[in-house]
Amino acid sequence: MATLVDDINEYKSSFNKKASLEKQKLYAQAIKELEASGVAQGLKTGDHAPNFTLPDATGKIVSLSETLTKSPVILTFYRGGWCPYCNLELRAYQRALPEIREAGAKLIAVSPQTPDASLTTKKKDELEFTVLSDVGGKVAHHYDLVFKLQDYLIDLYKQSGLDVPAHNGNNTWELPKPATFVIDQHGTIVFAHVDSDYRNRTEPSEVIKIVKGL
Repeated sequence: MATLVDDINEYKSSFNKKASLEKQKLYAQAIKELEASGVAQGLKTGDHAPNFTLPDATGKIVSLSETLTKSPVILTFYRGGWCPYCNLELRAYQRALPEIREAGAKLIAVSPQTPDASLTTKKKDELEFTVLSDVGGKVAHHYDLVFKLQDYLIDLYKQSGLDVPAHNGNNTWELPKPATFVIDQHGTIVFAHVDSDYRNRTEPSEVIKIVKGL
């Protein structure tokens, strides 16, 4: 079975064949600038996971603290259903869901999208796990993940027909860095992966190993 890394590398190759060199350079520049800026470094292993209460794709309210009374949580932040890399990651977690459940963990995915947009993503990717809407990015801010897109990247997105504020239901061009955390039942982060390069994602099998070790 193909891994998430395999899927991402295949998409990267396809993208680079189609995208102009100028577009590729701008995306690469944006990643380097974000890394160099030092913003949105994310919470670390050993930090306490901030509690949150957010609506899922159907409007049901989900609480992290309540969920942790029943099981450890795999918490993954993604940019939105418009992001190909996010969709690859979400599908990989869907494939891994039986093993995640067998390990006794709960999987929660969070994005700044509106509930309607989250529902579209959930249906499109046939997701059977919890998908929450963090409109305004308040929770992502608490996990130190939020940054503002560079002006030239905003122009590039607009040229591609991508309206991030419309997906997110606000007027900002802010996004969370993709991130994955494993949170034990004491509310402590025991694994954290945050990357300025949105193409780098955590392999679900690696996260499952962490959960099994709890």
